[in-house]
Amino acid sequence: MGSLSVFWEVSNYPKPRKESPFKMRRGKRTLPRRVNGDLRLQFGDEKLTSFAGLELLGRHFREIGLNQRVRDAFSRVSWRGDYPFVSMLRLLLAMMLLGARRLRHVRFLSRDPMVLRFSGLRSIPEERTLARWLGRFDRRSLLALGQISQDLVFDAIRRLKLRTLTLDIDGTVVSTGMQVEWAFRGFNPHHRKVPSYYPIVAHLAETGQILSVKNRPGNIHDGKRGVTFLQDLIRLIRSRLGRRVRLQMRMDGAFFQREVIETLTRSKVDYAIKVPMHHWLGLKPRIQMRMRWNHVAPGISSFETILPVSKWGLRLRVVCYRKKVFHPTAKNYQLDLFSPDDGVYEYSAVTTSLALDAKRLWFFMAGRGAQEKTLAELKGGFAFDTIPTRRYAANSAWQWISVLAHNLHRDFQMTRGTARRPRTSKVTYLFPFESIMTSRFEWLNVAGRLLNLAEGLTLRLPRSPEVEQRYRRWLRAA
Repeated sequence: MGSLSVFWEVSNYPKPRKESPFKMRRGKRTLPRRVNGDLRLQFGDEKLTSFAGLELLGRHFREIGLNQRVRDAFSRVSWRGDYPFVSMLRLLLAMMLLGARRLRHVRFLSRDPMVLRFSGLRSIPEERTLARWLGRFDRRSLLALGQISQDLVFDAIRRLKLRTLTLDIDGTVVSTGMQVEWAFRGFNPHHRKVPSYYPIVAHLAETGQILSVKNRPGNIHDGKRGVTFLQDLIRLIRSRLGRRVRLQMRMDGAFFQREVIETLTRSKVDYAIKVPMHHWLGLKPRIQMRMRWNHVAPGISSFETILPVSKWGLRLRVVCYRKKVFHPTAKNYQLDLFSPDDGVYEYSAVTTSLALDAKRLWFFMAGRGAQEKTLAELKGGFAFDTIPTRRYAANSAWQWISVLAHNLHRDFQMTRGTARRPRTSKVTYLFPFESIMTSRFEWLNVAGRLLNLAEGLTLRLPRSPEVEQRYRRWLRAA
C-alpha cells in the first residue's frame, strides 16, 4: 500500500478563538441540550475506522523492520498456509493491542480498513482459521517466535546503553478449562480445583518488558523447575550481550532453593531472594531473641545475620525485617510464626549477594511490585490469561504473541521522546509508561475516515486538541 498522510477535519468545527485570560462563566441555559428522540441507524460501506492509532504503530513497526525480523526468525522453519505468516501475526498483534480477548472477536474487526491495512490483508480470516494457525506451532516455531520478542528487548538494552540488568523472576497462574492439554490442578490460590497453567516470566525492570516466558503445567513449582529456566536465561543474555553487562535478579520465596542459589553463584549473577520462615532454617528463634532493631523507614526496622544452612552446606547473608501494622486485625497476625501477644508486626527475610545495606535492600526488593503491575497489564490488557485453544503449543504461542504486543507497546513509547525518570533505590522503569488501557482511550481507538484524495491515501481525523497534540508530537519524534 502507498504512504498514508494524516490530517484533521475542520469543516464541522468553529474556528478556534483566542483564549481570554479571564474565564467567563457560562449561563445555565446554555449547558444542557435537548434530545427529541432516537437516531435512525444505517450501515454502509464507507471506509470508516475506529482504530486510527494503528497508523502510528504501523509506522513504528516499519521503522524497526518488524516484518523482516519475523521473516529472519522463521527462515529455517517450514510453515504452510494460505495466509502469509507475517500478516497473521500482525493481525493477532492488532487484536491484542485493540483489546480483543477471544479469537471470535476477529469478526468485529473484519470490515475495519485500518485493521486490514495494518495486517496487510485484503480479507480477515475466520476464527477457526486463526485457531488452526496457532495449532501449527511446535517447539522450533515457538523458539523462533520468542526470538522476535527477545531481539526487540536486546535492541532496547543496547539503545539505552544499560550496564546493569535487573530481572524479576516469578510465576503466574492462568486458569484453563477442564479439557485443555497439559493443564493440571496445582498452585492456583483462588480456584484450587480448576486446572491451570503456571508460566514463568523474566521481567526486565529497567524497560518493563518481558525478556522470556515459558509455559508450564499448573502443578509445577518454581523452586524445582525454575533452575533450567534460569540457566537458559543467563546463557541467552551472555551470548547476546557478553559478560560486560552485570546481572542481578529478584525472586520470591519459592526460589529459595539450593540449586537456584548455587546456579546464580556459579554464573556470577547477583541475587536477592525472599527467605521463607521454615522451621529448619532457625530464623524464628533468632528473631524472637533479637532485642535491638535498626531503623530502616517509618514503621520498618531490621537486623542482619549470617545464617548457616547445614542442610545445604551454605552460609547465607540474611537481612530480617519487621513492619509495624497500623490497622490491627486478625488477618495481620502471622499466627504460625509469633503469638499476637508479641506485638503487631509483619516479619520477612531476604538473602542476598548484593553489597546493599538493609535500607537499600528493602527498597530494592520493594521494586518487585513493578513486575506485578506488568503481569496485571499482560493479563488484563493483552489477554495473556486467555486460553484460545485446547492445544498446549497453541496456547504457548498465544502467550508469546501477548508478550510481543506488550513489548512493542513499551518500545513505541520509549522511542517517541518520552523523558527518562530519575533512578531510584527501587530500580524500576526508566520511563513513565502509560498503560495499554490509557493508550486505547487517548489515541489508539480513535475514529477516522480513509479518503483517496489527489494527494494520496489520507486518514482524516476529527479535530480534538488533545488527540491532535499527541499525534503531532509523536509524528515529529519519529
